[in-house]
Amino acid sequence: MTWSPESWREKPAKHIPADYPDPKALASVEKELAGYPPLVFAGEARTLRDALAQVAHGKAFLLQGGDCAESFKEFHPNNIRDTFRVLLQMAVVLTFGASTPVVKVGRIAGQFAKPRSSPIEEEGGVTLPSYRGDNINAMEFNKAARTPDPQRLLRAYGQAAATLNLIRAFASGGYADLNNVHRWNLEFVSGNPQEDRYRALADKISEAIAFMEACGIDGREVRAIREVDFYTSHEALLLGFESSMTRIDSTTGGWYDTAAHMLWIGDRTRQPDGAHVEFCRGVQNPIGIKCGPSLEPAELLQLLDILDPKNEPGRIVLIARFGSGNVETGLPPLVRKVREEGRDVVWSCDPMHGNTIKTDGGYKTRRFDSILAEVNSFFDVCRAEGAYPGGVHFEMTGQNVTECLGGAQEISEADLSSRYHTHCDPRLNASQALELAFILADRFKEISLNGVSDGLKPVEIARNIV
Repeated sequence: MTWSPESWREKPAKHIPADYPDPKALASVEKELAGYPPLVFAGEARTLRDALAQVAHGKAFLLQGGDCAESFKEFHPNNIRDTFRVLLQMAVVLTFGASTPVVKVGRIAGQFAKPRSSPIEEEGGVTLPSYRGDNINAMEFNKAARTPDPQRLLRAYGQAAATLNLIRAFASGGYADLNNVHRWNLEFVSGNPQEDRYRALADKISEAIAFMEACGIDGREVRAIREVDFYTSHEALLLGFESSMTRIDSTTGGWYDTAAHMLWIGDRTRQPDGAHVEFCRGVQNPIGIKCGPSLEPAELLQLLDILDPKNEPGRIVLIARFGSGNVETGLPPLVRKVREEGRDVVWSCDPMHGNTIKTDGGYKTRRFDSILAEVNSFFDVCRAEGAYPGGVHFEMTGQNVTECLGGAQEISEADLSSRYHTHCDPRLNASQALELAFILADRFKEISLNGVSDGLKPVEIARNIV
């Protein structure tokens, strides 16, 4: 079927609000957005595809992380900086600790809208539309706040543009220079075990740079020391916005969604005959597919046929999100089928969304131990099935929050109320995220040292993992 940025409108669309009071005003805003400058560029998206192809071939690792849902209220340069530097810290831990290049992708500069299990919420006998993200409506529980407002799309575009501008400055303007590795530590991490381990690693990196310079290699002339490549991603949920930001690349003639470098299709919107798959099949950005317990191997192959008919490495990231107790049952048939069909994909683990619980006090939270258990099970299943465990997908923040239980800080249920700031789902704080990065680095060392599994031949391990 002929594809266009608008062809998705002919398909059934889930989790897109249909209750805008003035459809003409929405159409006017989408038309205005279509005339705005791109947020990212097609060449950057192609570079990310090349980097993800290296991940698919076992030569790099994907680190994807950021806010569950960005908000207008918490928009501040310090918050952007802190999330960015936690991702830098995690990447350094993985790169140095596991001798693995890391592809860095943020859930940032566009991750506003969220699918909801119910389109309505009830409070005190009053029923209103659910909060769907700051680019659609507001959290306050009143009719005016919960009414979808198309003007919010323009504000979301402006916030994404400003966020990207700051991230680009951090990535290439000296902040990300490895000579600053000691300065990336956050104040509130001080005093816990991650601080000492990170400082020891930072000392080793500084020593390595000093050794290089003593050998006559000027770090100022080595881009990989001075700068980082950092990419953005979000769920392609609100398709009117996505199609407005989709442009033809003058270099290749292909269509690219210029709202982000990478997009993903959620577990609730991956219907093969649905609007979200229809939109994503036509853009050339890397595409993620959330793979949950309801996904059957045959349906996954159908999605790959639609979204990646040429089987191009770097095009597809399969993001497993089963919950810590369901990985061993649900993931192996998918990995096995994909390998049998010779599909060239990246396997990544989202250990967040399948492990959400609600406390007696009414807080949505996640247990650090459950998150870690899902990551470990993901590694084990991939190795047993002969696939490369190529990435992780975390909801995290650089803010000093208490939203996820456990970790070295031993956050308890009683602690949740002290700094629970999320607009949607609970996030790892910097200490918890860094702790997971060290554990991941140790897992990679273990694979490199022991690396023989039932699924991989020694030559494959050497190629895919070491």
